[in-house]
Amino acid sequence: MRKLVLSVAVSLDGFIEGPNGEYDWCIIDPDYNWNEFLARFDTIFVGRKTYEMSLKLESRPAGFPKYKEYIFSTTLEEVKEGATLIKKDIKTVVEKIKKEKGKDIWLFGGAGLTTSLMNVGLIDELSLAVHPIILGGGKPLFNKIKDRIKLHLVDAISYSTGLVSLTYNVK
Repeated sequence: MRKLVLSVAVSLDGFIEGPNGEYDWCIIDPDYNWNEFLARFDTIFVGRKTYEMSLKLESRPAGFPKYKEYIFSTTLEEVKEGATLIKKDIKTVVEKIKKEKGKDIWLFGGAGLTTSLMNVGLIDELSLAVHPIILGGGKPLFNKIKDRIKLHLVDAISYSTGLVSLTYNVK
C-alpha cells in the first residue's frame, strides 16, 4: 500500500505560515536532496487554500514534476483541468487512493486538510523540515488534533543552514 506522507516546512515554534500568511522564511538547503525527494511521489494532495495560492503562481517551479493532483475542498465547485476535486467522504476516498498502484502520496499543503487526515488516521509518515526561526505566531501545523498520536523517529538530518529534517512514522 502507498504511504501518505505529510512533508512540510515548519518553524521551530510550530508554524507553517507567519502571522500574515507569509512563507518567505523558508529556506532551500543546497544539501537537501530535493530531486530525490520529489521522485518518491506521483500523487499530491492539497487543500483549498494551498490550491488557490498555487493558481496565483504562473507555472510550476523548475524541476517540479507533474503529479496526479487531488484538491480537497467543501466549497470549490470545480478545479483546473487534470486535477480531481474531493468534496466529501475523504476517509473512504483516501483509503481507495492509497490502495491504487503507484508511488507514495505527498500531502503538500493545508493545515485543515492535515488535521482532517490525522484525525481519521490516514497519514503514515511525517517529514518535517524544521527551519531555524521562531515566528512567534501564524498558522500552526497541528491544530484541533482529537487524540494523542504516537510517532517513531526514523531519521534526523541537520544541515549547515540550521535546517533540520525530521522523519517520523505514525504508529
